[in-house]
Amino acid sequence: MEGSASPPDKPRARPAAAVLCRGPVEPLVFLANFALVLQGPLTTQYLWHRFSADLGYNGTRQRGGCSNRSADPTMQEVETLTSHWTLYMNVGGFLVGLFSSTLLGAWSDGVGRRPLLVLASLGLLLQALVSVFVVQLQLHVGYFVLGRILCALLGDLGGLLAASFASVADVSSSRSRTFRMALLEASIGVAGMLASLLGGHWLRAQGYANPFWLALALLIAMTLYAAFCFGETLKEPKSTRLFTFRHHRSIVQLYVAPAPEKSRKHLALYSLAIFVVITVHFGAQDILTLYELSTPLCWDSKLIGYGSAAQHLPYLTSLLVLKLLQHCLADAWVAEIGLAFNILGMVVFAFATITPLMFTGYGLLFLSLVITPVIRAKLSKLVRETEQGALFSAVACVNNLAMLTASGIFNSLYPATLNFMKGFPFLLGAGLLLIPAVLIGMLEKVVPHPEFQQFPQSP
Repeated sequence: MEGSASPPDKPRARPAAAVLCRGPVEPLVFLANFALVLQGPLTTQYLWHRFSADLGYNGTRQRGGCSNRSADPTMQEVETLTSHWTLYMNVGGFLVGLFSSTLLGAWSDGVGRRPLLVLASLGLLLQALVSVFVVQLQLHVGYFVLGRILCALLGDLGGLLAASFASVADVSSSRSRTFRMALLEASIGVAGMLASLLGGHWLRAQGYANPFWLALALLIAMTLYAAFCFGETLKEPKSTRLFTFRHHRSIVQLYVAPAPEKSRKHLALYSLAIFVVITVHFGAQDILTLYELSTPLCWDSKLIGYGSAAQHLPYLTSLLVLKLLQHCLADAWVAEIGLAFNILGMVVFAFATITPLMFTGYGLLFLSLVITPVIRAKLSKLVRETEQGALFSAVACVNNLAMLTASGIFNSLYPATLNFMKGFPFLLGAGLLLIPAVLIGMLEKVVPHPEFQQFPQSP
């Protein structure tokens, strides 16, 4: 009513920001992942070469000499230092991102998705800027950790993905949500595949600096797109305080507040399943470049680029196969098939000593990435519309925790197993993937379609 006073804590509608167009979220995710994948293997190779130069080692670059140096202590020291600094970067990002991604994701349920997308884009831009300075000025590699922390402080990739998946949930129906989630992940994969092909060739031709400059330019364009071109998907964004424990409390309530049909238990079990899947995915990703650089494979930057492209190809193949299999199978069983091929791929990696066998392992992963969009869609259907940001910030927190766990396990286990079985971490990953296979099958059998429950809307 016009004459009544508003409650003091009632949030006011936030004025609409100036938008030049109403673009979708997929270009943001594409640009972000293109820039990150362009930087990722290059950063690992840069660390490898910096430590090799410091220690006077160049064994893997000598044609025909690499295979005879498996017991070279200097090579093992280079591998160990590279693995440990990768761990330091991931730990630094996690410790800051654990707080920021959960805070910002729940905040986006009130203020809208665009502010979080802009902040996360700025964070990725700052990280790329620090990397450019490290490469150009030959700064201490510890500045890579600083860049990672600055990025995590503003939301990191986890915050950007939380806002992106929440925006898809805002505008998709329950029936189309799984495919829309897979389409968003496919944009991640296509970007990664293209960046991998470009990065390997470019490194051989011009060195490290120019690819990092391209990543910086793309992230500037991405930040401008988020600020002025992204079409806000939240129906009624409103002014919302950022620094309040209410945002963290809303995430905790997802898992502990009473809800119909024990849906919160399914939320917890699906969260555990995606945690294990992401742990294995990022753990294998962390050590694959090292695994390929060293004996007996001794790949150069061109082959590493092809391998990284093959690693991202399943984003696209999984989308196509998911669309076909949805006509005859439930989403959960498509995910089970994907897990089976993922396990096979990990086993092949563990015993790969020649290049064709490595690419066979990559080929077996063609359906491995249907798992996460299926789980994300099921999680999204278990909560109310007003909880999507909180949910995907919780998933981002799970993602960050999985990345830390992956780095802690795989980057520590890999140097520890160099002397008896270099591929042992991949066997461990294959065993861990049995956990989500059991969880998804059990949930689908006990509650065939928990996602179709209708929750009462908040007054």
